[in-house]
Amino acid sequence: MNKYLLEIGTEELAYKFIPSAIEQLKTEFTKLLSENEIKFGGIKIYATPRRLAVLIEDIQAKQEDTQKTIKGPIATIAYDGNGNLTKAGLGFANKNGISPENLFKQDNYVWAKIEQKGKDTKELLKASVPQIILKLKGTHFMRWADLDIKFQRPIRWILSIFNNEIVEFELAGIKSSNKTRGHRFSKTEVIINTPDEYLNKLEEAKVIADVEKRKAVIEKLAKEKAFEIGAEIVIDKDLLEEVTFITEWPIPVICEFEEKYLEIPEKVTVTVMAVHQRYFPLYKDGKLLNKFITISNYVGDTFDNIKAGNERVVRARLEDAKFFVEEDTQKPLIEYLDELKGVTFQKGYGSVYDKTTRIVELSKMLAQEVNAPVKTVERTALLCKADLVTKLVFEFTELQGYIGSDYAKRSGENKEVIEGIKEHYYPLNADSEIAKGIEGQLVGIADKMDTIVTVFADGKKISGSQDPLGVRRATLGILKTILQTDLKINLSKLLNKTIELLYVKSENPNELYKNIKEFFEQRLIILLSDKYKHDVLESAISRKDVLSDLKDFITRLNLINELINKKDYGQFHEAINRIIRIIKNEKVTEGIKESLLTTPEEIRLWNEAQKIDENILTYPELISELQKLVPYISEFFEKVLVMDKDEIIKQNRINMLNKIKQKFDKIGDFSKITY
Repeated sequence: MNKYLLEIGTEELAYKFIPSAIEQLKTEFTKLLSENEIKFGGIKIYATPRRLAVLIEDIQAKQEDTQKTIKGPIATIAYDGNGNLTKAGLGFANKNGISPENLFKQDNYVWAKIEQKGKDTKELLKASVPQIILKLKGTHFMRWADLDIKFQRPIRWILSIFNNEIVEFELAGIKSSNKTRGHRFSKTEVIINTPDEYLNKLEEAKVIADVEKRKAVIEKLAKEKAFEIGAEIVIDKDLLEEVTFITEWPIPVICEFEEKYLEIPEKVTVTVMAVHQRYFPLYKDGKLLNKFITISNYVGDTFDNIKAGNERVVRARLEDAKFFVEEDTQKPLIEYLDELKGVTFQKGYGSVYDKTTRIVELSKMLAQEVNAPVKTVERTALLCKADLVTKLVFEFTELQGYIGSDYAKRSGENKEVIEGIKEHYYPLNADSEIAKGIEGQLVGIADKMDTIVTVFADGKKISGSQDPLGVRRATLGILKTILQTDLKINLSKLLNKTIELLYVKSENPNELYKNIKEFFEQRLIILLSDKYKHDVLESAISRKDVLSDLKDFITRLNLINELINKKDYGQFHEAINRIIRIIKNEKVTEGIKESLLTTPEEIRLWNEAQKIDENILTYPELISELQKLVPYISEFFEKVLVMDKDEIIKQNRINMLNKIKQKFDKIGDFSKITY
């Protein structure tokens, strides 16, 4: 069982680069081995702040020898009349590196069998590994010394062994070897004789190289440490991953701060600890304690300096926060509103105060539309951006909304407004929760729509690398909020109203509306693509203004999805698509003259079609009636020529088919369905 082990030793890597590097290494080595037809069992990636390692198991020692047959020129061209090779024949032999006597004739052509010896895997790795290392991509790459190459951090050592042999190459002035290094505070050099020794020898040198094991160790030790003092710990997965990638030998240390800092809004204190300092907050009976756990990347028995240093840092941050809270709360939240006039929302598109007035008007319209409490919705909208000019939000920008909510509570606002101010920013990302209260839902939708319209009106392009003011996130936030809460909101009406309220009036409001509507539809398809096939989504979205009634869209989407999975859908599909194909390029006029229906089949079809009133039937009832109509459509096409030589009869039949098509269109565009 052959194994190859590579370790790139570096100065401390930026933790955000490490997950990306893990994926890139796995992809590149898989590609290398697959393209060179070298079989392998699996690829494992290990990583710490000071190393990226690749272990390839069950790897072939060499490529398999291959034999291929190559077709050459026509035999009469390759050989002359005396049976000797011509220039063409000799050229073919020389080109493929074979002796003339190894050529053979078959089907009047000259052929050659070429045997190719498989390359040694170690030689392939020797040539390819440096290229893979330098191919890694990420932000903030750097040069060091007088080298021309770039990497995330300076490379200090390279371990490269195939079983017990060193795969030699040189990169960044460093020759590969069978040596690695342990923890900074442990022994520096570790000799790895075989890949199987790697993890155990590193652990002896105080390095847990396996990412998942290190993560599990951190979680286990932190929970045990919290239990020692009767506390509870909530493990945030993002914080756990970050701490995992900044430690090699994690040791939990309990620290504390003065209880007076618990008077600060809890979200601020937790943010200081978890986001700014990478500490795990501690709780008891659901209440935040004045204690926390820091994960030290340390080898030793004394932690006094670590404890004192971390406590000093957090104390300074919390003291600043306490001061800001005391300063900010000297006046009620409403009194900050006027200061928003001095804060630019978007260059050329007014202030945040201007935006707030628009949010108020849009929120009021939405509240009336869904019969929500207008008073609390309006008050939420009025105060939703007031905290942006407070000292605390200036220092902790990521806490906008949370701070406003806390200050609203201190100012005596009612609980619906307090929650609405915080929740109007929800959802914060693709995976986070949506607003629970109607105030947060409606004000959030109004706020996001105003942002989207402003960005589009300003002519900014939304692309893979550019998303001004988080327009994609805002659009998905609106759609998710409406879909998950079953709100009956006409987004088309809201979009038009938002365009009307723009700070700078649009020169072409119809074009602006069209562009934003298409963007919403694209986001809607992306949002639902994991649940529905693309053609089903396109079918449901094509025939109606889906933004005017998302609930209607979802209903039709589910019905189309059910319909296409039924055994008899094929006949239904062919019937409507035959109609669509025939009238696609034909001029349609209004009116059907029954006197021009000359055949029994078209008379029966029209009589049955007239029984179906698509405007009063529910969607399930309509589908059921349309299914009954299918045999009449099939009979019509079997017996009747639509393109009659009499233009009047032809036009009448086209008009009839168009009327029938409109009944199907009420559900969706079935020409979009792939069947």
